Amino acid sequence: MLLVLCVDLDDDLGRKTGMETPVVGREAVRKAAVALAIADPEDSDVNVLFEGLHLIDSFDDEAVEVAAVTGVDGREVEANRQVGEEVDRVLAELDTGEDVRAVVVTDGAQDESVLPVIRSRVTIDSVRRVIVRQAQDLESMYYTIKQVLDDPETRGTLLVPLGILLLIYPLTILANLLGLPGTVFGLVSGLLGLYLLARGFGVMEWVDWGVERVRTGLFTGRVTLITSVVALALLVIGGVSGIQTLETTREAAADPLGVVDIIAALTFGSVQWFAAAGVMSSLGRVTDEYIGDDFHWRYLNAPFYIVAIAAVLFGVSGFFLDEASLEFLAFMLTGGTLLGVASTLSFAVAESWTGRQQKIG
Repeated sequence: MLLVLCVDLDDDLGRKTGMETPVVGREAVRKAAVALAIADPEDSDVNVLFEGLHLIDSFDDEAVEVAAVTGVDGREVEANRQVGEEVDRVLAELDTGEDVRAVVVTDGAQDESVLPVIRSRVTIDSVRRVIVRQAQDLESMYYTIKQVLDDPETRGTLLVPLGILLLIYPLTILANLLGLPGTVFGLVSGLLGLYLLARGFGVMEWVDWGVERVRTGLFTGRVTLITSVVALALLVIGGVSGIQTLETTREAAADPLGVVDIIAALTFGSVQWFAAAGVMSSLGRVTDEYIGDDFHWRYLNAPFYIVAIAAVLFGVSGFFLDEASLEFLAFMLTGGTLLGVASTLSFAVAESWTGRQQKIG
């Protein structure tokens, strides 16, 4: 059996005529089409209903029925659900024991968004879009533009650069009036260039991710947020300290510094600050894991590993700068290695013991 299904996703038929839907049968659909045409002659759904009647008259050699189903105005998800329920009612009413195939009639791309819902219930042989000849593709173009403007990502990518471009000319005129020729134009052009580069390289996604992490940290009381800020400050201090150490070493040296000496000076001046930043950040993470009931003893290895690595780097860089003796270097290498091994063994034993206690409990 063939079912000609007229789809009115925004329920113009029900809202404007007061008729109950779904409407099943040739005579019932004809009355609905006439009622809608009288209520609103300009409504495109009138053409959909009459096209459905036209189609069933063209299928003389097989069993065919026509029905009109509607959705909900202004709410796409609810509208799709409503159409699905009405299609189920139509199929239940047409329970003839035969396989039912459908020809879907719509008035544009918006109504066709419900096709997956209909296809999940009945096989669709074809889709017929009915548009007034004088306005061919007008609704489809409108719906496409509306979708683009409703999408936040597309809006930001398309409209923001376009808006900045349109602002360049009036801002340039304003700059000339204020005696600032070229300043605003260069500034706006630079901002537009930075925005497009950020979009092109995906930097905006990292920025959005960072903002979301900060927002989550603020509202959930994460210690990591505070320790990360302190760690960042320590990293900046470490960088400045490393540069200062490099300058001091360069001034004290009789010959130009080599690559190894430059690296050693930067490391010697900054490694203790970088280590402090790493310890601070790792302690914040461990605290959050403990508060969130996801703590493991092995997490405590991180600050000890950082201190051990920092000790080794401090000893090696100091030795290359003649700031440390060979004995001091040996002590730092040995101490750093023992510290890492001791922490690993200790926390492994603690975690194993905790696991056994939980099994016993």
